[in-house]
Amino acid sequence: MNKITCIAIDDEPIALGIVVSHIKKIHYLELLAEFDNPIDASEFLQENPVQLIFLDINMPDLSGVEFARTLDKNSKVIFTTAYDKYAVEGFQLHALDYLLKPFSYAVFAISVKHAKEYFDLVDSKQSEIPINTGDDYLFVKAEYQIHRIEFSDILYFEGLKDYVKLYIEGTSKLIVFYSTMKSLEEKLPLDRFMRVHRSFIVSLNKIKTIERNRIIFGDKRIPISKQYKSGFDEFVKKKFLL
Repeated sequence: MNKITCIAIDDEPIALGIVVSHIKKIHYLELLAEFDNPIDASEFLQENPVQLIFLDINMPDLSGVEFARTLDKNSKVIFTTAYDKYAVEGFQLHALDYLLKPFSYAVFAISVKHAKEYFDLVDSKQSEIPINTGDDYLFVKAEYQIHRIEFSDILYFEGLKDYVKLYIEGTSKLIVFYSTMKSLEEKLPLDRFMRVHRSFIVSLNKIKTIERNRIIFGDKRIPISKQYKSGFDEFVKKKFLL
């Protein structure tokens, strides 16, 4: 079993000691360093990337939330704090968990178990090829199954960081698979699909209504962002009857 590399950051010595003690009890965690401030931790991470960071929030000079915004996307965070008012902001930063002090070893261990499940999933997905395309269809690996999806059935794709939701015409069932939007965009035929937003790729043949920079699919409004608007406007212009 590969160990999860980690560091701990907390400006309170007692709180830092507790986290370090908990880490050392879990055999699949490898503690690389501990810090009483995020600035020193940031310098360490430049040369020593880690997978998991146990991070206090209320610290002088640089808060845990501010520090989390600077992290590489491959480093995940479990916040350890005495203040619950930062919880929403913490999860918006894609933290794996948010532990309120004082927390027991049992609570800590459950949080770490969830983190391990996340890293195991990422490892397993990265060993797979999630998307293969043919002339009129694509194969997608999702939920330990391979799905063949005809291009003609696809409405749009929605990106969720490292995952993509596939919406199919005539059904409410979603297929969620591991991929980036960039990778997906490169595999889809340009004459049939277009990226119109950082989070959306639409099937051009399924567009029936456009309203104020939004594409309407039933009760779903897909925004057309400035970055992709000129390309989409050019497509629409070519289809106008003059």
